[in-house]
Amino acid sequence: MPHTDLSSRTASTAACSTPEPPPGGLCAIHQPNLFPRLSTLAKLFAADCWIVLDDAQFTRRDYQHRTRLAALDDPAHRWWLSIPSQLPNGRNTTVREVVMAEPARSRQRTARILQQHYGSSPHWPALRQALAPVLDVFATSDRTAAVAEASTRALLDLLGWRGRILHSSSLPARPGRSQRLADLAAAVGARTYLCGSGGMSYLDAAPFTANGIAVAPFTVPATGVWETAREISSIWPLMRTGPQHLVSSLQTIHSRRRTRQPLDPHRDLADWEQ
Repeated sequence: MPHTDLSSRTASTAACSTPEPPPGGLCAIHQPNLFPRLSTLAKLFAADCWIVLDDAQFTRRDYQHRTRLAALDDPAHRWWLSIPSQLPNGRNTTVREVVMAEPARSRQRTARILQQHYGSSPHWPALRQALAPVLDVFATSDRTAAVAEASTRALLDLLGWRGRILHSSSLPARPGRSQRLADLAAAVGARTYLCGSGGMSYLDAAPFTANGIAVAPFTVPATGVWETAREISSIWPLMRTGPQHLVSSLQTIHSRRRTRQPLDPHRDLADWEQ
């Protein structure tokens, strides 16, 4: 089965046609995650460009081939939705090289489980429509990363994100963890790199400074639904509150991050308390 190349597509039909974000844009670099957690989706939503880190080493304990779902009425009830995958090059296999073991069966299982657990939500029709291109990828590619990326694209599309998506494997970058990230950000013309809390623990800002790129820490609130933002798939808040409500909350975080204003959990996130 051929490997589907998604590098030339935009995340939204409304996205601009320019090959790169405009100078001064915000850049996020992240591996493709299967129906990512809200913390990850929020960072990508805040960016003007998402560089898919597809040539990093695959790690089974991560989220490229799996996502943790939660019951619609009880987020404490959780389970994994996984895509059985094979590593052609063993431990040295990169994210983009990972192959699905049973694509047809994984497609059926993904569709069945999502409808079974979220079909009762009034927002299910919107998600069902967004899932169609994700399920199609199971038939057009044998790569796990293609499905994971498509699942993230689908959620971003559902939220009306208008950014660009590029791939690290197609961009020039020097070795070294921080140097490589800085080079990738520079290659797309970014002027600010959005860095999650995990990355801030090891990131060396010097290569970014040398390229004239600012490093902006990205964090999310810790109250209400955001308490589980780093634990379960963003499908849960989507099905609990709907795309429009989630967009409003993400925009609040994004705008206050730009102006460096603190979030007021009583005013800005009151509707999220579950």
